[in-house]
Amino acid sequence: MKKIILITALLLSLTNFKVSAQSRSNKGQSHGGNLNVGVGLGYYGYAGRTASALMLNYEFDVAKNFTLAPFIGLYSYTNNYYWGNKNYPDRYYKYRETVVPIGLKGAYYFDDALNAGAKWDFYAAASLGFTFHRVTWETGYYGDQNIIREASPLYLAGHIGTRYHFTPKVGAFLDLSTGLSTIGLSFKL
Repeated sequence: MKKIILITALLLSLTNFKVSAQSRSNKGQSHGGNLNVGVGLGYYGYAGRTASALMLNYEFDVAKNFTLAPFIGLYSYTNNYYWGNKNYPDRYYKYRETVVPIGLKGAYYFDDALNAGAKWDFYAAASLGFTFHRVTWETGYYGDQNIIREASPLYLAGHIGTRYHFTPKVGAFLDLSTGLSTIGLSFKL
């Protein structure tokens, strides 16, 4: 995670070259056609804590300054649970918890309102979808295998974010979210 943040910061600092996208106006600029790949921290209420995660989405234009993006994510971690009974000694057992959110993200871009240059995009967004949740236990654990969480399988998250275009085809983004905050690369297809 630290390496990815460091590499992204380095790439941002090395962008002293001119981008042909600077000459175009933000008015009517297409935000769709972007494949976004990010890593970050996720919190879904299932685990009761944050964990590293991956997210992938593809944006397409719906209206001026508005995109929709189908997405899929992966959030997984390993934890220990202390258990025992008269037949099995008390000890820590490992389990892996995995959450996969799938859904649709709608984003509104404020580039025109903020008079942002062609290299920058600024947006607010909301995601709606479902989470698929799975817990696997190590061999030899015979206790209760249900991890009770108060989280719903419904995935709902709010976002604010920005994207910086290194070239007309490649950029970096930061997406701060109530569900999965990510930093990553964006590719115009």
